Amino acid sequence: MNSFILFCMVSSVCIKICLADFDNLQDVCPAESTSQQTIFINGLPCKNPATITPSDFKSSKLSRRGNTENFCSSSTTIITAFDFAGLNTLGLSIARTDLDVDGVVPPQTHPRATEIFFVGAGVVIIGFVDTQTQFFQKILKEGEVFVVPKGMLHFCANAGNEDATVYSVFNSQNPGLVSIAGAMFDPDPEMIKKLVRKINSLPGTEME
Repeated sequence: MNSFILFCMVSSVCIKICLADFDNLQDVCPAESTSQQTIFINGLPCKNPATITPSDFKSSKLSRRGNTENFCSSSTTIITAFDFAGLNTLGLSIARTDLDVDGVVPPQTHPRATEIFFVGAGVVIIGFVDTQTQFFQKILKEGEVFVVPKGMLHFCANAGNEDATVYSVFNSQNPGLVSIAGAMFDPDPEMIKKLVRKINSLPGTEME
């Protein structure tokens, strides 16, 4: 009986120790370059604190419009800790999506992250489908925000008469990307136009 009580006490202490350090153990942990990485971990190793600089916490990679000369007339640039050292261990990544008129980001999912969209310019349609096949879609104007829960199949399309730009924040250092379109559609502009027309005809496309 005493052995059982001792076992329970030790187990309780071990569990508390395992849970105690869920958050970061240091203020910052910019990612070290992985060009010569020999040990692979769930994340990226930290730089030597003596070599950390303000530049580790700044990125200009989303300041330029992406190349939309493709059959979707869109471009998405996702920035993770692999590209932006200061994001390491913070559980965040960011993205920029540029859409020409009639541009579309076909259905896709991020298996490890919730995504928050912020419309920087133009008017867009954003929507997702949940596991009960319930459909949620809205038209967003500049300055408006839409959230897509983790792992949900979602899309984005330009709903205006000018180019649109959307910024995203993910609550994962590596959100992942599964593109349904890559497996379902040929690079056919007419197919994309049909997809855009179908999206525009679905419920929830009213302007508020």
